[in-house]
Amino acid sequence: MVTGQRGRPRSFDRDAALDKAMTAFWERGYEATSISDLTASIGIGAPSLYAAFGDKRKLFDEVVVVYGSRYGGFAGVALAEEPTARAAVERILREAAEIYTDPAHPPGCMVISAAINTTSEEVAQALRERRNANLELFERRIRADVATGALPADTDARALARYTGAVLQGMSQQSRDGATREELEAVAERALLAWP
Repeated sequence: MVTGQRGRPRSFDRDAALDKAMTAFWERGYEATSISDLTASIGIGAPSLYAAFGDKRKLFDEVVVVYGSRYGGFAGVALAEEPTARAAVERILREAAEIYTDPAHPPGCMVISAAINTTSEEVAQALRERRNANLELFERRIRADVATGALPADTDARALARYTGAVLQGMSQQSRDGATREELEAVAERALLAWP
């Protein structure tokens, strides 16, 4: 008599499973992605999912790290490589337009969209901390340019950093609503007009 196999399949590929889980969370958000959605997309049973990743929250945390390394790190790279804060933000907004509308994956930013309508304060706080860390990076870079004279002395670094974050978040949502790369690039151009 042959019985069903238990546990993870022999061919279980953790990286591929994380990719599939990332797509599920990116498409639906944290709250709306159920364990059933995850097991169906990964192709394993619930016991195997728990054995491999712990619980839904731990899997999501791991997915956020993978997302950051593949899709979300472009802002930090631009801030490190560009000669001024304005040049870095211009690059960030243009790259966001490209990444947020790339048909190879769901639209927008997973860290922004996964936080929508979540009832888990822990998840909301973790994602908020990631977004706020980006704002702090923007603000530090803007302050550095004020200190060197690349930006006027009366530049409100905090407000300009928050403005940049708001534009990025808006671009993410617009891409989920169907905005094209070209439309988001036009938003980026307009946003840069606000820079001193």
